[in-house]
Amino acid sequence: MGRLDKKVAVITGGASGIGAATVKRFCAEGAAVVIADLNDVGGRDLVESIAATGGRATFQRTDVTVEADIRAAIDRAVTTYGRLDAIFNNAGLGGAIGPLEETSVEDWDRTQAVLLRGVFLGIKHAIPHLRAAGGGSIISTASVAGLRGGAGPHSYSAAKAGVVNLTRTAALELAKDSIRVNCICPGGIHTPLLTSRFPGGSEALTPLLSMIQPLPRPGYPEDIAAMALFLASDESSFVTGAAMVVDGGFTAGGSMIPMLPQAVEYAGPSFEPVPEKA
Repeated sequence: MGRLDKKVAVITGGASGIGAATVKRFCAEGAAVVIADLNDVGGRDLVESIAATGGRATFQRTDVTVEADIRAAIDRAVTTYGRLDAIFNNAGLGGAIGPLEETSVEDWDRTQAVLLRGVFLGIKHAIPHLRAAGGGSIISTASVAGLRGGAGPHSYSAAKAGVVNLTRTAALELAKDSIRVNCICPGGIHTPLLTSRFPGGSEALTPLLSMIQPLPRPGYPEDIAAMALFLASDESSFVTGAAMVVDGGFTAGGSMIPMLPQAVEYAGPSFEPVPEKA
């Protein structure tokens, strides 16, 4: 018996990093999963990998800033697998980077659209299906950057703080429907979002990620997937409105080493090539 037997989930940003690790864990525990992502190659390859191990997964190309795309991903879960039990609003990027006075409104808004509006849309369109199923779990990826200053770029941090508080307000509204709403606040996690933009890549990043928190190792996508599994399962049936910190002790006492260059730029999804400097 798996911990998610007969459950159906949608995972945004599910084609790589934290999302892909969560797709694998959910499917291994018996869930059927819709992978909602813009990364066509990564998403379809992951579906094939899941199928090869006997799991159930479907890819749905999804831009989380577009309401129709979010609605279609959730509808795909219901039409393909018959119901919806959980959604993990996980799609993310670094977004606008640099000093506030040099940040363009366009880059600020693009960052907020992915990191905060995308979460709002996932919550909004999951509600009726979760209610029809008699309840369920809404999970979103926030960040330690939403809990304290200095742990991320300005727009990213503001959006993640918004995810934390939206989680709390949504939990209050939806408790009557037995819909639990929680978010996860990762610390420094070794994902393509960081390695693709860090000078020296994974080899250079790993030792730095081992130094920023009391536990002397990097965080990995599987660490976040384990928390998402708990929140999607019936084991967390009395947990709602919580910001679950998974950071190796960073918020208890760590010092963030800048993970991204501070020059003005826009850090897009990890699967997109990094633009060359002019």
